[in-house]
Amino acid sequence: MQTLAGTSVVEGVVVDWVGARPEAHLDVPAEWLDDEQVAAELGRIERDRARQTAREAQLILRLAELRPDTDDPAPGTPGARRRSWRKTAPEFAGVSEFFVDEVAHALNLGRGTAAFRARRAFTWRDNLPATFAALRRGAVDERRAGVLADALQGAAPELARAVEMTLLPEAGELSLARLRDRALELLAELDASAVEERRAEAQCAADVRVHPTADGMAALTADMSAEEAAACHAVIDQLAAMAKADGDERPIGQIRSAIHSMLILRPADSGLGGVSVQLTVTAALDGLDGAGDRGGEVAGFAITAAHLRELLRRVEAIGLTAPAGGSLTFALTDQRGQLLATVSGAELGRLAAKGCAQHPDAACGCAVLGMPADTDSYEPRAAQQRFVTTRDRRCRMPNCGQRVGWADLDHVVAHADGGRTSCSNLCCACRSHHRLKTFARGWRFRMDPDGTLHVTSPSGITRTTRPPGLRPPEPPPSPPDPADDPPPF
Repeated sequence: MQTLAGTSVVEGVVVDWVGARPEAHLDVPAEWLDDEQVAAELGRIERDRARQTAREAQLILRLAELRPDTDDPAPGTPGARRRSWRKTAPEFAGVSEFFVDEVAHALNLGRGTAAFRARRAFTWRDNLPATFAALRRGAVDERRAGVLADALQGAAPELARAVEMTLLPEAGELSLARLRDRALELLAELDASAVEERRAEAQCAADVRVHPTADGMAALTADMSAEEAAACHAVIDQLAAMAKADGDERPIGQIRSAIHSMLILRPADSGLGGVSVQLTVTAALDGLDGAGDRGGEVAGFAITAAHLRELLRRVEAIGLTAPAGGSLTFALTDQRGQLLATVSGAELGRLAAKGCAQHPDAACGCAVLGMPADTDSYEPRAAQQRFVTTRDRRCRMPNCGQRVGWADLDHVVAHADGGRTSCSNLCCACRSHHRLKTFARGWRFRMDPDGTLHVTSPSGITRTTRPPGLRPPEPPPSPPDPADDPPPF
């Protein structure tokens, strides 16, 4: 029996045993394996990943069967699905419009990713049954099966299967890019109109998106035709080259990025007025004045006049003022990051000067500022809107990042069911998740006084979101172990 260099006889025996029993490979440390065994192990992992992906797709399809569109509000009733400003027909015919949200909740992913996996599952089942079967066996890897689904999801099932019959046997020998190109080439040979239909569909679905990247940066992307994209890039590149020739010492990529921004915000000779944009910037006060890294906190739960005067002194010391045409809001939190109150710059000055009405000449501990009071009306008051949007900053549905500028203030316990218009019963929800909260069957929402939101899907999975900056409560101390107590002598 041969053993690896640096391994014991026992380790060598285990490695040989694993080689004869592939199902036991996960129990062996990687450092015991040689190059051939590592390569074999990687191949097993890839086949297992393919089988798990196929299993996931089967489960998604089963959940779609369990969520028919008859669960949704019937046509002509309040909340019935209408043609939206994005799509003219349901994405999954016969399936509840809230099905994708439940998939996202189960997988703990965003709705867009869940929709992508659901589309892929439906495409494999309806258009590419041979690919789906190969995926279940581990005979084709997840990425190549996904490329085929992406390329052929818009084709008629009979055309997609014809392409699949020709291409699937050689899929493993092609790169991902070449596999996609071959699928589209074959589809065009069989039916050129299908390619044009896909192009028209893509054009209708075009959009502009922004997503964060890293280190405070973000990417702005736009869908457009290939010739439009090439022309736009050529203009930006030419202007950047001119700026470089005029002495701009920045890297050419940075110049292109700056020109792209300037063309959008200040279009030359357009005759249009200046663009006004409302931005929200959240910063800790200690980070602005260099005093520490936990700014904005208030000791305890009572925000006194003394607290406000100290805050006002620090604001004046660093010269923090509202920008022209903008506003400045201060968020006061406790040690856990729970929002206690919000106050504008003008209100801060008035409250600090006025002090406590009951003890005008004493440094008392009475609160002079707190959470806005409840209202009996359905619509929240302006102070409540400011408090809740400052606290939440985005849609509170798990894995949804829609900003508050595109979100509604929603009652967690519906107003019609007795829910108060209170900051402890309001949260930010984007329009699609507001619809889900209001009309979807079986979903349950519960919010704690500190703004922590618990969402339970019809399938019984509960996920929790906290307002940004709110830390989880400290766990209770463990009870003493009886074994540590001395015997009763």
